Amino acid sequence: MPQQATKTAEIQARLTAVRAHMASAGVAAYIQPRADEYLGEYVPACNERLLWLSGYTGSAGFVVVLADSAGIFVDGRYTIQVRSQAPAECYSYHSMSDSLAEWLAERLPAGAKIGYDPRLHTLAWAQTTEKALKPARLTLAPLATNPVDASWADRPAAPATPLRLFPHSSAGATSTEKRKRVGGLITKAGADVALITACDSIAWLLNIRGDDIPYLPVVLGTALLYADGQMTFFVDPAKRIDSLAEHVGEGVRFEPETALEGALAKLGGQRLLADPAESNAWCQQQAQQAGAELIAGMDPVALPKAAKNAAELEGIRQAHLRDGAAVCRFLAWLDREVAAGRFYDEGQLADKLLWFRQQLPEFLDLSFDTISAAGGNAAMCHYNHMNGTPAMLPNNSIYLVDSGAQYPDGTTDITRTVAIGQVTDDMRRMVTLVLKGHIALDQARFPKGTSGHQLDVLARQYLWAAGFDFDHGTGHGVGHYLSVHEGPQRISKGPNAVALLPGMVCSNEPGYYRDHAFGIRLENLVAVRPCEALAGAEREIYEFEALTLVPMDTRLMDTSLMSRAEIDWVNRYHRRVFDAMAPQLEGEDLHWLTQATQPIGA
Repeated sequence: MPQQATKTAEIQARLTAVRAHMASAGVAAYIQPRADEYLGEYVPACNERLLWLSGYTGSAGFVVVLADSAGIFVDGRYTIQVRSQAPAECYSYHSMSDSLAEWLAERLPAGAKIGYDPRLHTLAWAQTTEKALKPARLTLAPLATNPVDASWADRPAAPATPLRLFPHSSAGATSTEKRKRVGGLITKAGADVALITACDSIAWLLNIRGDDIPYLPVVLGTALLYADGQMTFFVDPAKRIDSLAEHVGEGVRFEPETALEGALAKLGGQRLLADPAESNAWCQQQAQQAGAELIAGMDPVALPKAAKNAAELEGIRQAHLRDGAAVCRFLAWLDREVAAGRFYDEGQLADKLLWFRQQLPEFLDLSFDTISAAGGNAAMCHYNHMNGTPAMLPNNSIYLVDSGAQYPDGTTDITRTVAIGQVTDDMRRMVTLVLKGHIALDQARFPKGTSGHQLDVLARQYLWAAGFDFDHGTGHGVGHYLSVHEGPQRISKGPNAVALLPGMVCSNEPGYYRDHAFGIRLENLVAVRPCEALAGAEREIYEFEALTLVPMDTRLMDTSLMSRAEIDWVNRYHRRVFDAMAPQLEGEDLHWLTQATQPIGA
């Protein structure tokens, strides 16, 4: 049987098994999202339920299984990919922006029950969906047993690698100090205890790291943190190590994950702080049924974790110094290969960049799948060469590479757009418009209380003035040897009232994408800091410190479109890059750096 036919038969058999469990549960539909019970960006192999059920590998989406049909819903990044992965014989294709309630109402009779696993959805989703289904007289029904779990016979084992202790010196505070600080925030929110479901929040609180999830050095588990700093961590006992109790200090209990239900049942009469938009519905529903009062609020760990202390920031700077040298070596190698007429495909280029990072003793892992995008593929801003056949790098084009790494002292994320051979004036114009926005945001000074939403226009203004834009956020938060996508702050057009605080690390990554032609993105990580030049001013003013130190390709800059101040910014930045990178490079790589950081616009 041909490979595609075999895959289709497997998916059909899996859908049949799921439908049998749906019938037993008395539901007419079942909704399976990509997320697992921890609701993070990445999931371990044992929780790739959406992949198992559909064959789709994208990072966002869900399927709806009916008795005689099924639909798969994805966002705009994956409209092409999903059609090559989820068999058309099994699924119809839809956008996540489509109304799920309308889709279900068109296919199901009034009175039908829609099954869902409340561990895999937020409480806010459950409440919103239930309300949307009501006019069609459809009911959202939580299931005690997940139909996919019940059908998945060869499901991989859950990760059981022992956790790792993160030094207090690197963290800048002990777990006890952090828990007491966050406990005060729980009290301030009017609660007795907080539900902590974000694995990176738990890792930060306890000064631990783990290997349970690709790219994200965390330990899977859930926690209850009390206002007095006491904490119970529900985690697989196999992950505990002998020195853990001493490391975290007094006041931390460790229980198996199976004990969580019983602990939630004992919260009657207490006020539980939980984020309805980030924490799973099951935990909150269980606590509420036990008589707890739910207080909706942001994860109290989020802001303290995002606003890095001096030790965390110094570690991040050191991580960027060594990571910048690895990226410089890669870009120098790439220029030499192109000059010699040797071209590679996107996968080979991503592997080569990984190889340069792997030469660093401190390298631990990538922080996300490298986006290695040649030619027109770069027009897809979240392109993944591993979802098909990697394209060859064409001559006389531009190449976009977005990558990052995990080190014991920091997480990196950098995007560079590189000239390959001769580029057109139009390419140079568009890169320069993106660069002007990058510089404007980098140079911003803003008063205390300003959110990233208010700054976003700075990065878009020159594209807008010329009739262009880009359809992703300008910046996301980044963790300290944690998640490369960390909240709650962000820089984007979408509303976000979270003020930027000193110590927050964000990306600055405006871009431009022309369908089937090319893509451009210029990304540095920056840290928020007080503006020393305006110390003592009427208002407390902040600015950004660039952390990423890798040249931007001056061959793609049209200085006729740049102001003197913008040209000076490029030259200052490149002097700083040279001073930081030159001691780490030698030979041909140092020669490349010298050329790449030559002043422009003289």
